Amino acid sequence: MELLSDFFAVFFATLRDVMPIAAIIFGFQFLIIRKPIPHMRRVLIGFAYVIVGLALFLLGLEKALFPIGRLMATQLTDPAFILSGAQSLATIPDWQDYYWVYLFAFAIGASTTIAEPSLIAVAIKANEVSGGAISVLGLRIAVAIGVAIGIALGSYRIVVGTPLHYFIISGYIVVVIQTFFAPKMIVPLAYDSGGVTTSTVTVPLVAALGLGLAETVPGRSPLLDGFGLIAFASLFPMITVMAYAQIAEYRSRRQSRRDATDAQTGEHPNRTSA
Repeated sequence: MELLSDFFAVFFATLRDVMPIAAIIFGFQFLIIRKPIPHMRRVLIGFAYVIVGLALFLLGLEKALFPIGRLMATQLTDPAFILSGAQSLATIPDWQDYYWVYLFAFAIGASTTIAEPSLIAVAIKANEVSGGAISVLGLRIAVAIGVAIGIALGSYRIVVGTPLHYFIISGYIVVVIQTFFAPKMIVPLAYDSGGVTTSTVTVPLVAALGLGLAETVPGRSPLLDGFGLIAFASLFPMITVMAYAQIAEYRSRRQSRRDATDAQTGEHPNRTSA
């Protein structure tokens, strides 16, 4: 009964949040465009699915993903786990002792990004628009690597306590420099890739991980240090997607030069015999 009451509470809250969106869409359709919505029954059923699905998802976040992320951070930063028991009471862990935290952050960043629905949608559309030049799997992997590196580096920042803006400013300097050298086709997509990663699957686990780390690492404040991981998850995919395009362009140019060299080498004997 408690779970059912929680679901209805989340359901009505979701309905309240979605109604302004529906009002804008239907208002523009009927008052500005002044045309009926085709397949109205199907659209209304779809809205109902959206509301129920969002309610179930938000309830799952509250009951499962948030507690799991915080529990994993608590267990991985437990001195008894890091320093193996007896010496944990007398020894303050060093940043190097948290290597399992960095590995977990890397793994959770990559896996949640691969499963991110918004990234899958963007990758499919990019593949369609580019005529297959941009691979769906290649883009997803490039973004996942960027998020994984960002979350791992953000976890390191929480452990050592370095101010957040040092990392963010340095990262955006790299992005600006890459923008001048990356293929122009990939730059807008790379910038969008940084945004689509911070969506329904990634954000809950990343936020829970950051708060869990800040609560368990000695000397860290959940308010000051617990947030900021999502900024890393948005920044580093831009770097890796542009790097992916730059590597692909470099390999293409090298293959073109190799083909040209092979062609010249093949023509040389004919000139000699003539």
